[in-house]
Amino acid sequence: MATEAGITVEDVTVVRGGHTALTDITFSVGGGTLMGVLGPNRRGQEFFVRRNRRYAPHRKGHSYPARGGIAPQRLAYVPQRDSINWVFPATVIDVVTMGRGWNIGWLRQQGSKDKEMVRLCLERVNLWEHRNDLVTELSGGQRQRVFIARALAQEASVILLDEAFSGVDVGAQEGIVEVLRSLRDEGKIVLLATHDLTNLAERFDSVLCINHHVCAYGPPDEAFTPEVLEEMYGSHGIEFAPGHFTHRHHP
Repeated sequence: MATEAGITVEDVTVVRGGHTALTDITFSVGGGTLMGVLGPNRRGQEFFVRRNRRYAPHRKGHSYPARGGIAPQRLAYVPQRDSINWVFPATVIDVVTMGRGWNIGWLRQQGSKDKEMVRLCLERVNLWEHRNDLVTELSGGQRQRVFIARALAQEASVILLDEAFSGVDVGAQEGIVEVLRSLRDEGKIVLLATHDLTNLAERFDSVLCINHHVCAYGPPDEAFTPEVLEEMYGSHGIEFAPGHFTHRHHP
């Protein structure tokens, strides 16, 4: 279902432990956008994602719905796989059902609507047949799709993903991108923080390039230039350039 939701981040500065991670971050993104958040500073990207989850302290600035309103449960987060305790013995369907917690509450039994939503979300990421498997038994790409399904189960308008391609092979990455594109086509906002510079023009509608501040923001073939690379990665940044400045591909 299409949504009119949008997000505006205005002059946000994030400070933690006396360290300024982000300075005067400003951008606006509308519904139906798949956006990459790029930068050399892992901590800065992490704080950016967490700032939008309203977890990280910030010194100044605001982030708010640009139009339409986005209730807290309408924003979902897909964590980096390295930050998850995979020892916990949960099945695929258990993890996705957790995404319905905002709707059913932790002390209530899930109803038929909740069960149907979980099934639809797992079918969408092609994991319904694995619903009773332990998450620990899945591949890296399958685990990422489980957490995308959990985000879908929240019926979120905005989905934030932290390093979704980390530890995932190229084939599985393309499968994840296809799911994210389908969400974009429904009018959702998808923000993906990543260090992977591969096929930027083909994967994202827009990119936000950050090195403590906004270096560039816009379509990949306009924002990700040799000058921006140097600003983000220093004098050796141009070494990343070959193969990255391709024309945008429209399916």
